[in-house]
Amino acid sequence: MKVTLARHGGLAAAIHLRRPPTVVDTDALPDSAAAELAGLVAAAVPGTAGEEGAGPGRARDAMSYTVTVEEGGRSTELTQSDTTMSPEFAALLSWLEKHSAAQ
Repeated sequence: MKVTLARHGGLAAAIHLRRPPTVVDTDALPDSAAAELAGLVAAAVPGTAGEEGAGPGRARDAMSYTVTVEEGGRSTELTQSDTTMSPEFAALLSWLEKHSAAQ
């Protein structure tokens, strides 16, 4: 599974425009980390344990995040913002940011 995180908007938009998306491939992770990521993705996908946020928020400087999950020839895109983020999406986002900083 390959998971890509892209950031959009917010006060730091100029910084993030120059920064490439974060990409995490479970093939490059230890088994425990790959299993943890798979669980977080499953929880964040609407219609499973997690539910998608209520739609784009109307905060002027809010960041929005797009997580693209590619697995088995399928691609799933999850998009949420600082103002509408579900707890499950927040946990996935935090994990991706923490592990991309470690790479």
